[in-house]
Amino acid sequence: MQEEQDDQESSVRDGIRIRSSTTKGEACEEFRQYMYCIFSNFCFAGYNIVSKISLDKGMSRYVLVAYGHAFGTLATALFAFLFERNNNSKLSVAIFRNVFFLGLLGAVLGRTLFFAGLEYTSPAFASALGNLIPSITFILAVLCRMEKLDISKRGSQAKILGTIIAFGGATLMTLYKGLTVISFHSQRSHQPTTGSRSVLLDKDSIKGSLMLLVSYISLSAFYILQTITIKMYQAPITLTSLTCLSGAILSTIMTEILDHKASSWTLSWNITLLAPIYSGIMIFGITVYVQTLVVRKKGPVFMTAFRPLATIIVAIMGMLILGDALYMGSIIGASLIFLGLYATLWGKEKESGEAVPANHI
Repeated sequence: MQEEQDDQESSVRDGIRIRSSTTKGEACEEFRQYMYCIFSNFCFAGYNIVSKISLDKGMSRYVLVAYGHAFGTLATALFAFLFERNNNSKLSVAIFRNVFFLGLLGAVLGRTLFFAGLEYTSPAFASALGNLIPSITFILAVLCRMEKLDISKRGSQAKILGTIIAFGGATLMTLYKGLTVISFHSQRSHQPTTGSRSVLLDKDSIKGSLMLLVSYISLSAFYILQTITIKMYQAPITLTSLTCLSGAILSTIMTEILDHKASSWTLSWNITLLAPIYSGIMIFGITVYVQTLVVRKKGPVFMTAFRPLATIIVAIMGMLILGDALYMGSIIGASLIFLGLYATLWGKEKESGEAVPANHI
């Protein structure tokens, strides 16, 4: 009798120990996903600044996209060979089709239009407007039935309200500039800051805003398709390399069509060399791979939810390095986008919390 009681107590202790180790493992995995997202946004902050400087120096946006994806292909192909050469996943026609569209959405539409919009605006503005990506991703995820939407539940109501608020903030940023709030430089050669300037954005700024908006819609579609494809092909580094290769080929064809100057392909030992290497290795290579890991575990909406961190970093770097000014319209609009973003996230977490008990019943 005593032995049976001891066995039961031992079983209980073992069960508690297993649950405790499982909980710790889950906590570590959760922490790792947060670190991946934070790391990605630091990389994106530097990407915005480096890209803006290289474009202002006269580098072709088309060449920057092509070189960036080429460097990304080389970097990720090496890692794929080292870590995934024994990968058993099979490449199918459906996967090659998705890789083609990933290159089209990410490189040709997403990055090229982003650089075009960046030429007409500033890194801080582009990064702030980029916080629309989670809301756009949420809409596309609902349309693709990757996200549930039950209007009778608070979680879904919060996500809908957050999306509306975020788009309202983006509209305000696009149309309204407002007064200068912070500026470390009293005057810039290509953007004078006088008191007589209009509080509304000029035509070029609106054009740049619309280009950025289309770019972010394309990148949101990229994240949705990336989520679908990684479930079909369980080799994230190889998939990242194939995506970069597709982007490099498509953007090279686009460059040959739209930029006929052979001199555009010349790289010098300055920012025009640093920009494609940084974008290729740090963004199209490492960061896209890290994002692939996150979307596989947490989904596309979670991955895009950390973009406000990049906005803050870019705003500080833009003021210190580029002499950009912060305007009232951008601050109010970005605040509304932040508010909408976290309303959407709260709604998602609310729905996840409601789903967990239901799964245990």
